[in-house]
Amino acid sequence: MIFEWVSYIAFYLLVAVFGAFLAYCLYVHHVHQKYDHLPGPPRDNFLLGHAPTFARTMKSDSLIHDLFLEWGEKYGPVYRLNTFHQVTIAVHCPEATKTIMMSPKYIKDPTVYKRLYNLFGKRFLGNGLITAADHDIWYRQRRIMDPAFSSTYLRSLMGTFNDMSERLMDHLEEIADTKTPAIMHDLVNCVTLDVICKVAFGVDLNFLKLTESPFQDAVELCLRGMVLDVRDPFFALMPKNWKTIQKIKDAAELLRKTGEKWIQERKTAIENGEDIPQDILSHILKTAEEEKVNSAKDHEQMLDNFVTFFIAGQETTANQLSFAIMELARYPEIYKRAKAEVDEVLGTKRDISYEDLGKLTYLSQVLKETLRLYPTAPGTNRWLHEDMVINGMKIPGGCSVLFSSYVSQRMEQYFKDPLKFDPERFDVNAPKPYYCYYPFALGPRSCLGQVFSQMEARVVLAKLLQRFEFNLVPGQSFDIKDSGTLRPKSGVICYIKHCS
Repeated sequence: MIFEWVSYIAFYLLVAVFGAFLAYCLYVHHVHQKYDHLPGPPRDNFLLGHAPTFARTMKSDSLIHDLFLEWGEKYGPVYRLNTFHQVTIAVHCPEATKTIMMSPKYIKDPTVYKRLYNLFGKRFLGNGLITAADHDIWYRQRRIMDPAFSSTYLRSLMGTFNDMSERLMDHLEEIADTKTPAIMHDLVNCVTLDVICKVAFGVDLNFLKLTESPFQDAVELCLRGMVLDVRDPFFALMPKNWKTIQKIKDAAELLRKTGEKWIQERKTAIENGEDIPQDILSHILKTAEEEKVNSAKDHEQMLDNFVTFFIAGQETTANQLSFAIMELARYPEIYKRAKAEVDEVLGTKRDISYEDLGKLTYLSQVLKETLRLYPTAPGTNRWLHEDMVINGMKIPGGCSVLFSSYVSQRMEQYFKDPLKFDPERFDVNAPKPYYCYYPFALGPRSCLGQVFSQMEARVVLAKLLQRFEFNLVPGQSFDIKDSGTLRPKSGVICYIKHCS
């Protein structure tokens, strides 16, 4: 009797599973019919869609954004991508880019950005400024953050930008004397970490002097985890990967615990009436108090943004500087012109003023062109909740729209000879690109820290050009590594010499 009941249960369970699978297949078929009028690469598999191609690209160490660029050139400004039952519409049409990204009614795609809420189940970026899809939740946080990035406050940071950059110059002095190669990405990464720690949280760590830094390792592991967790749906299922996953979860925990410690120390200092630095954290806590934002949920969101600052505010600037150094070393004429401008504006003075930054126009063009070829945060998604016609094609609502700055900024139809590094594209008299250049995104969800980032980048790069000559060590790669953000695969290894 018992055996018969077990058999019946097993049979009905099998029927239920088969029925659910059949229903899911029918739903996937329905999604295909809904969007298959759009061009796009052939699917690898009925259910998996293009997921196997994405997985192969990652495993081969190729750049997935080059694949998107190839498909964009082949299939046009609107093409379809499938992953299981989900459809993503890749768009590099300037008019649609303007319409969707400049409007607050098209929210960030919740299905994409919720993947960054956790890293393998451990809270990571949570509901911070980057990941919050709900407009009201995002706007509430942005209102709290905005005073900390005001023009007046950013001008006051010039002293910190100068001091932290001087640490790098002192370190490069030692390297130049020893005539040993320098891995420039590692060095500028230390500077940008020092800057964000100091100006955001009043903490001075001096990463250039640390032989081992669990904090830097944690940022690196979390970046790697972002790519694996978001793009490879099968990574967590493989037992051989579980040790790596635990390290990534521990790294996310370290960042959040560090943030909690620093925030609590600052709150205690305020309660005790102690003198506190007027840094970004103080501005945020002050505004949060005025807005009566102090619940446990608000505290977790503050930690979300702590992690966001370190991932987005430090890593991306370091990557941009590394690519800029790489390109300046590859093109002597551009290097000479940038250095001549720095010498004319700065002479031999140590500290760069805010007014000096406005005079470094060609250096700014170099940094803008760097972000055109190497957008360190190469794409963003929006949720299309309504039907729309893009480039003459009807797109049914209920899908994700992918905007890749990497793709649009490397297309011949928008930029002549797009793979050529040419800062003249951003000369004041040059024609301005129309909604196809957006390294910091566009519209209300554009990057809050972009002015901060570019001030810092100009200070570091100007001091480097003022004091040193740098040449690339022969034989290294100029390829790009995708670590969630884009960085030079080689690390940009240079010989450093004192300026004669």
